[in-house]
Amino acid sequence: MRLADMLSTTWRKRKHYDVAQVDVYSGPAFFWAEAVCLALNVLGKPYLLTLHGGNLPKFAQQWPRRVRRLLQSAAVVTAPSRYLLEEMRAYRTDMELLPNPIDLGAYSYKCRQTVEPGIVWLRAFHAIYNPQLLARVVAELIQDFPSIQVTMIGPDKGDGSFQATQQLLEELGIADRFRFPGGVAKADVPKHLNSGDIFINTTNVDNTPVSVIEAMACGLPVISTNAGGIPYLLDDEHDALLVPPDDAKAMAHAVRRILTEPGLAERLSRNARAKAEQYDWSVVLPQWEALLASVLATRVHA
Repeated sequence: MRLADMLSTTWRKRKHYDVAQVDVYSGPAFFWAEAVCLALNVLGKPYLLTLHGGNLPKFAQQWPRRVRRLLQSAAVVTAPSRYLLEEMRAYRTDMELLPNPIDLGAYSYKCRQTVEPGIVWLRAFHAIYNPQLLARVVAELIQDFPSIQVTMIGPDKGDGSFQATQQLLEELGIADRFRFPGGVAKADVPKHLNSGDIFINTTNVDNTPVSVIEAMACGLPVISTNAGGIPYLLDDEHDALLVPPDDAKAMAHAVRRILTEPGLAERLSRNARAKAEQYDWSVVLPQWEALLASVLATRVHA
């Protein structure tokens, strides 16, 4: 949605809402949020801010006064992760933790008691998500696991990462091991996730990725870099295996462990599903309802 559309909706729908919720990202989207909040102030509408993105703390360091001013202007500020709560505390101390929700019932759970070398990756093709790392990981593994297959799901964001990944696969001679379904409909995500037995998250920058929570809901053992907010979401050796960013050898070693270490895949699978249950709408929605009600109650008694 363009900024003009956001401002137009804020104005045209002003009689249809009592409180607004505004997403806050880094980059140009932050300035869009500023503009929308200015319009809400003119209208006399209270608003909540929800922080997003692993790059937001770095952005806040570049624009500390603007970030602090925006966060302080809101009735409430929420964050989907403890990572953002900690990293953004300097700009507002009384933020609320409200996780990104999923519809748990939409994700068919399969406990991975035994696993095959089928890997699933779900992210946009963009440099910050480092898709080329997975090509290097598979190159490390293919001699020991010649039947390995990889599905990389996600849209091309246009920064050249998709083309660079395909070129690297050709250079490594493993292009035939990879499948690229592109961006898929939300309703089809569980089917694609359950097409494999191991989920890999290669990101260099992250917060609390819904794709990882979705994989956990399906019971896939998760291997992820420990970038940004990932260690706040995943417990190493309990519900996932964490490795340093851009370390193909460490990630390949983690894959080997899941494929060969007795009981590891099953333990990660069961614990992952248990954690994903904390993110179901049945758990998160009542928290949102209570928060919105408190904002409205404060407005009435003001």
